[in-house]
Amino acid sequence: MIHTQAKEWKSFVAVGDSFTEGVADQGINNAYYGWADRLASQLADTYCTTQEPLKYANLAIRGRQLTQMLAEQIPRAIELTPELVSFAGGVNDAMRVSFDLDAKATQIERAVRDLRSGGKDVLLFAFGDPGRTSKVMGLIGDRFAGLRSATVAIAEEYGCYLADFWDVEIFDDPRIWDADRLHLNPKGHALVASAAMQALGWGNSDWMLSVGETPTPTVSTRMLGHASWAK
Repeated sequence: MIHTQAKEWKSFVAVGDSFTEGVADQGINNAYYGWADRLASQLADTYCTTQEPLKYANLAIRGRQLTQMLAEQIPRAIELTPELVSFAGGVNDAMRVSFDLDAKATQIERAVRDLRSGGKDVLLFAFGDPGRTSKVMGLIGDRFAGLRSATVAIAEEYGCYLADFWDVEIFDDPRIWDADRLHLNPKGHALVASAAMQALGWGNSDWMLSVGETPTPTVSTRMLGHASWAK
């Protein structure tokens, strides 16, 4: 069963590729910020204190495929023993010439199984239909549909939290995408952070209604960033 109950997680690690690294969402000193940093700050401001801040680390690296995430990021995430881990991947795999859906679904399941076996809560992402905004990307839409179905099934089997974007129309809005049409801009990352807050039981669906203004990237005083925690 997909989990929806909000908890007061005191440590959070993000795993993934450019989507999670925050490419195209530049914040302080031109460093990438992204939805994961925004989510961490929002969680920290919701229930943490300066005396007991949220520990946060973003391990995501652009261009990474699932095989690399399992070899590099998942073991490190487990080593840090966080209470919450976000895991988003598979898009770079789907864009390759050769793509084996069953093999990729197995890799996602293995990552989730390893994380859940250690008692960690896991937030998964099911990405939207690329054919809604791009005819070229629509040519591999069946791959994304397959990944989405596999991710939903895995979330249900292992009791994960899930942010499912498949039928969310606001992601069709060109105002939330970077000029390359592959990465989200600051508005898009802010929307994903709000979607993640809802998936984790701390938000609502208002983010689906309009793009609105983009919150200025800030680092919560109630958050201990990865530079201090994940050394």
